[in-house]
Amino acid sequence: MTPRLAACHAISGLLQQHGSLASLLPPLLDKVEARERGFLQELVYGTCRLLPRLQTLAALLLDKPFKKDDSDLQALLLCGLYQLYYLRIPAHAAVDETVALCQTLKKPWAKGALNAVLRRAQREQESLLLAADEHDSARYAHPGWLLKRLKKDWPEHWQSICAGNNAQAPMSLRVNAQHGSRDDYLARLNSANIAANACEHAPFGITLQAPCDVQQLPGFADGHVSVQDEAAQLAADLLEAGPGQRVLDACCAPGGKTCHVLEQQPVAMQALDLEPERLARVADNLARLKLAATLTAADARDTHAWWDGQPFQRILLDAPCSATGVIRRHPDIKLLRKASDIQALSVLQLQLLQALWPTLEVGGILLYATCSVLPAENSQVIAQFLQQTPSARELDMPGHWGHKQAHGRQLFAQENGHDGFYYAKLIKISAA
Repeated sequence: MTPRLAACHAISGLLQQHGSLASLLPPLLDKVEARERGFLQELVYGTCRLLPRLQTLAALLLDKPFKKDDSDLQALLLCGLYQLYYLRIPAHAAVDETVALCQTLKKPWAKGALNAVLRRAQREQESLLLAADEHDSARYAHPGWLLKRLKKDWPEHWQSICAGNNAQAPMSLRVNAQHGSRDDYLARLNSANIAANACEHAPFGITLQAPCDVQQLPGFADGHVSVQDEAAQLAADLLEAGPGQRVLDACCAPGGKTCHVLEQQPVAMQALDLEPERLARVADNLARLKLAATLTAADARDTHAWWDGQPFQRILLDAPCSATGVIRRHPDIKLLRKASDIQALSVLQLQLLQALWPTLEVGGILLYATCSVLPAENSQVIAQFLQQTPSARELDMPGHWGHKQAHGRQLFAQENGHDGFYYAKLIKISAA
């Protein structure tokens, strides 16, 4: 399968709401030659990253939209526009190769129309881009509902949040403290001709100047290093787990934070996740790092199904969220996430806090985390929980990272830096 055809199938699947990139893209990658997989990923991720802008351009070019059954043609048009405007591909190749796929899709009748539209896009690029920029959703490449929310929630930051979401995410690493210091590993990367820099806030974090295959990383197979964003790496230090403590990582998959805590301290870790298949990834990470934890598949809210009644000294709740802080890693969020999801997620997040709090011992700490930038899922959830829970108090968090909120701290995605993330730290002061 050619990378352009595979990209068409992936984007068409998204447009039809048949899945996410995480489910749609892997089987397509297997059908493409290894040397062309990078191009396929660039086509798919780039098109998704700029989808609201490309959809506006497509609407300007089409006299009438494609029918619902022709989502594959819409996908071809979007991918073709991305190639014409944002990739260093000769225009004739971008147009001819894209139009030729109409035949492969058994829709030869569309070749003439698609060719005409893409040729016009090539000729009128400047005026079309100016016309698209009249719509903020296209100009900032974000769906209208999310853009409206960001403007309201972050009037001084929304433009930089959009820019961070639209940038390509860097590849960041977490050095395993059991195998040496960060400086030691930076020297090993240098010897392997892999350019990298120390992260600003995470003491074991490293950001590569260019992504690479993990098998190229010195000691990866032996657990000397893991791939993890800098913002996510802050969790282990904020949790302040001590030797021998009972620690719960709720909603733990894929296990990066679980493993980081265990790398730092010999704790009794229970890692909980709703989906058994996601726990398989946690098990794989633990095995590579030679770490041990009790893995449990259950709904964290149903404590009777998984809790043995012995209190935890530390709980990490990395709550399910809109993932609006990691859009650059999962750009299909721009298409799949809806405005109505936010209220439902905030209800779930509060339910999780309420259910897990009784399992925490007096004096214990619960760290609440999301990869969202929306206060409705973050500071507002914590405010509501504190109001309802007299035994809970908020703790300050050391360091000079993020934006301090009424409750907790908010990180925004930074170009060549960390993802968007939120943390709040709570202590249990009484049994009531």
